[in-house]
Amino acid sequence: MKKKNFLVAAVMISSRLLAQDQGDSTTSAGGASSYSELSRVIITAHKSNQRQSATGKVVNVILPEQIEQGKGRTLSELLNAIPGVSINGANNNLGTNQTVNIRGASAGNVLILIDGIPVNDPSVITNYYDLNLLPIDQVERIEIVKGGQSTLYGSDAVAGVINVITKKPAEKALAFNASASGGSYTTFKNTVGISGTNKSINYNLQYTDVYSQGFSAAYDSTGNKNFDKDGFRQHVLYGSLQWQLTQQLQAKFNGRLSNYNTGVDASAFTDDKDFTSTSKNWQGGAGLSYKLNKGQINLNYLYNKVVRTYTDDSSDRSSPFAYYSDSKYEGITHFAELYGNFNTAHVELLAGIDFRSNKTNQDYFSLGAFGPFTTSLKDTLAKMWQLSPYASVILKNDEGLSIEGGIRLNHHSEYGNNITYTFNPCYLIQRKLKIFGNLYSAFKAPALYQLFDPFYGNKDLKPEKSTTVEGGLEYFFTDNFRTRVVYFYRDAKDAIQFLLVDPGFFTYQYRNVNRQKSHGIEWEASYKKGRWQWDANYTHISGKTISPFDETGSELPRDTTYNNLYHIPKDVVNISAGVFIKKLFIKLQLKTVSKRLEPVYASQPKTLEGYYTLDLYGDYSFSKKCRVFLDLKNITNQKYFDILGYNSRRFNFMTGVSVNL
Repeated sequence: MKKKNFLVAAVMISSRLLAQDQGDSTTSAGGASSYSELSRVIITAHKSNQRQSATGKVVNVILPEQIEQGKGRTLSELLNAIPGVSINGANNNLGTNQTVNIRGASAGNVLILIDGIPVNDPSVITNYYDLNLLPIDQVERIEIVKGGQSTLYGSDAVAGVINVITKKPAEKALAFNASASGGSYTTFKNTVGISGTNKSINYNLQYTDVYSQGFSAAYDSTGNKNFDKDGFRQHVLYGSLQWQLTQQLQAKFNGRLSNYNTGVDASAFTDDKDFTSTSKNWQGGAGLSYKLNKGQINLNYLYNKVVRTYTDDSSDRSSPFAYYSDSKYEGITHFAELYGNFNTAHVELLAGIDFRSNKTNQDYFSLGAFGPFTTSLKDTLAKMWQLSPYASVILKNDEGLSIEGGIRLNHHSEYGNNITYTFNPCYLIQRKLKIFGNLYSAFKAPALYQLFDPFYGNKDLKPEKSTTVEGGLEYFFTDNFRTRVVYFYRDAKDAIQFLLVDPGFFTYQYRNVNRQKSHGIEWEASYKKGRWQWDANYTHISGKTISPFDETGSELPRDTTYNNLYHIPKDVVNISAGVFIKKLFIKLQLKTVSKRLEPVYASQPKTLEGYYTLDLYGDYSFSKKCRVFLDLKNITNQKYFDILGYNSRRFNFMTGVSVNL
């Protein structure tokens, strides 16, 4: 206890600071200076440029300076410091299956955007996109908008959206960037790229390579089973091209090829020396933008394909009943949208329509003590489409009052129609106090596997629907101190659960039966003085499920209530502090996580103990063109678990150099 108190005190009296001549301050886990917060321009909240202070929506931004300081980390690690965001597996072995949660919502209820376009993997049961496929080195900034955002972004935007905005091309004709880093677990990462602007054309080409010997994904509870290391290898190529055809008309093209392979263990606490997995992602997009006198019209298209394979060879048997298995999961998405923004001094109008189609092919083969087993799901059956017109309007006056209202009509090829809405009033008083309240409805369409799997699927599934209420205050006490507090409440009905519907034949099926409620509070603050800055945030979440089935999927004689925050801590604290000393920047960062419940199949949940981690980061800039960094993580070597039976990283480090010419 004394040691923990000392660490907390050390963080509180230390600091993190931004460059003295920096025009826009960084936000560590949601903090920012009042000036930057008032003047910062965001795009995700209303699909157009908007001052962050002018929206009532709860937005956090990870800025380019923070991305640069996070080169020794992953995208998930950076997101994990945002209040209300929890990524299960962010601190496990590279390649770990990661799930993104915002404010206690279950996996698949957070929509990932890349440059404003939704991405997902329809071959996954919860339809989520694998963040392992996106290297942080190819990211410019990240905007997180919390609360139900289905009115603007459709299905899966139940608890929020995370918009990953890719790197911008350099403004000069030819620019070169490169970085090389290495560290614990024999990990090496290299990035190289060129970009530039030449008259009416700008371009960007980036390549990232990652290699890690890693460590055993599964935890050896005895310490003497000699579990093998589960390595990771990744290659990512990204390119974009923008062409200014006329003064008003711009065309854009982009593509990404990302693939990685990693070692996999049999299960929690169980090693497997020849179980491997690969993931490949192909993306290709195009768009047109036409500027109006007071607005813009946009046409976008994205093709997204993800292929995952899992092979468990027969040379090492983790179980006497499992000899060999091979599976392949393919998901393909087409997304197209047309929308326009029309703005006047007191009115901002957004109207559009989007179309999205998903399909999946899945094949599984295994050989065990009871003979071969084969199952498949083909895209001739497992496919669906959605068509959604939507509109939103913001009314504002010169006194700081802003009111946003919006509606979406969604038509789904299987279950029919559903409607979502938003209502977001906001009042900024004398550029000091912002009062806001939000009312959202949102939905999550059933995944293809839940609808069409030959054993467990149910074509009668309806969308999960939710209503979210937010209210809060943001106060700018002085030019260098701000704080924000938000209360949120979410009520979801028709939640889909995997149920034992026939105990006699052990028959399971997906059905709409649950009602889930979550509520909590987020607080964040930032203080800047001279070369010093302190940032802190705290999140508390509570939640429950009301269902006629228990946590194992077995039917009960009457409705029961139980905790539904699996994997998700009720209390999380992030504190960071740092200072610039001439060309040297130093940051100390503390994270504390409370106990969590871990679901166990066909059994009662287990409790994972709370923990803390302490990180120390430093970088030195030789010039604007060259910088070296050292990132020490979990420096007190805490042993903890984010996933039952799987290892998290102990003390580890990354160090490297980046060059921009």
